[in-house]
Amino acid sequence: MGLYGLMTTSISGMSVQSDRMGTVADNIANVNTTGYKEASAEFATLVAEGHVASYVPGSVSTISRRAITHQGDLSYTTSPTDLAISGNGFFMVQSPSGTPYLTRAGSFIPVNGQLVNAAGFTLLGYDLLNGGSTSVINSAAGLVPVGTANLGLKATPSTSGTFQVNEPSDAAISTSLPSANAATADYAGMTSIVTYDNLGHQVTLDIYSAKTANNQWEVTVYDHAGAASGGGFPYAAGSQLTTQNLVFDGTTGKLTSPSPPTLAVNIPNGATLNLDMANTTQLAGSYSPTSATANGNGPSAVDRLEISADGIVTAVYADGSRVDAFKIPLANVASPDNLTAISGNVFATNKDSGDLQLGSANSGALGKIQSGALEKSSVDLASELTTMVEAQRSYTANSKVFQTGTELLDVLVNLVR
Repeated sequence: MGLYGLMTTSISGMSVQSDRMGTVADNIANVNTTGYKEASAEFATLVAEGHVASYVPGSVSTISRRAITHQGDLSYTTSPTDLAISGNGFFMVQSPSGTPYLTRAGSFIPVNGQLVNAAGFTLLGYDLLNGGSTSVINSAAGLVPVGTANLGLKATPSTSGTFQVNEPSDAAISTSLPSANAATADYAGMTSIVTYDNLGHQVTLDIYSAKTANNQWEVTVYDHAGAASGGGFPYAAGSQLTTQNLVFDGTTGKLTSPSPPTLAVNIPNGATLNLDMANTTQLAGSYSPTSATANGNGPSAVDRLEISADGIVTAVYADGSRVDAFKIPLANVASPDNLTAISGNVFATNKDSGDLQLGSANSGALGKIQSGALEKSSVDLASELTTMVEAQRSYTANSKVFQTGTELLDVLVNLVR
């Protein structure tokens, strides 16, 4: 092949240096792309068939690679939905068309109630509210978009609380008990507590204390909505919710009955509210509530999401209540560096990378999820600039070989003149 062979070889040399420059250009362009993994061009020799008596120049080819397993530095942010992986693994995301992919780019923000990253891919996880916590290890089956779209408003009925007062030991015995619901009801004191029914409506409880005998008291609970027009007695029919007798130790003033010391109230259109009366006393002095509380809340919207190191997404409502809503799994493959790169800084599995494997974050060989952080591009700008200079020099040298070959060819052609 002679002169034509060396020209062909130099052309392949220029071609592979162009490929190398292409990876450098791609890396430099993505130096600030979250979760980007640097590309490189690896060279392979192509040897032409020849024999001992003569040398036949071959050529060179390139194989592009991505250092997908190269961990980038973490950059911390103020957004709890910015996610980074410290260690092995990938987030599962889906394209707008619904195709699942793997990514390390965790710059997620709420878009139409779903967490979407800068490239438009939606974060996937298991729905804990509907029993979707079990992972299918080799498939994206069961994964749903993570976000607040399906969480909506939340109301919690009142189920527990406290009602602790000091009943005055010197109070007079009532001549008209509140439980009789007479306009002349006689009592030592009254305390109101706000509670909530199943739909989040406020239900105000009026709790009356009246002395029935020495060291004995009666606690009667009414629904405030049934109070007389001027307030208080008599209440409308059906407004009395419960009556409980209390017995105190005449020496210490401690409550001895009921045991356990609980006041159970059936909230209209709600749950049974159990009020702890353990620290209720009968001592000298005035009627004095020391604790009167009840849990539950009216309808409230999701205020923010919190994400733990093991991928549990907790919805925090405006009233402060918390619900574990999703679990974000991490994916991995046997050979991550062989994954197929797709536009949008995502990856797809292939036969060289191995099959998809899903697992829990912060367990086994999988890394932990860092909320409020992003993984920087793994590109080293100084190394890329050095590679660019090397590629430029090599390209120039190959072009000189080609130029010399054409000059020698001209000499050969001119021999016949």
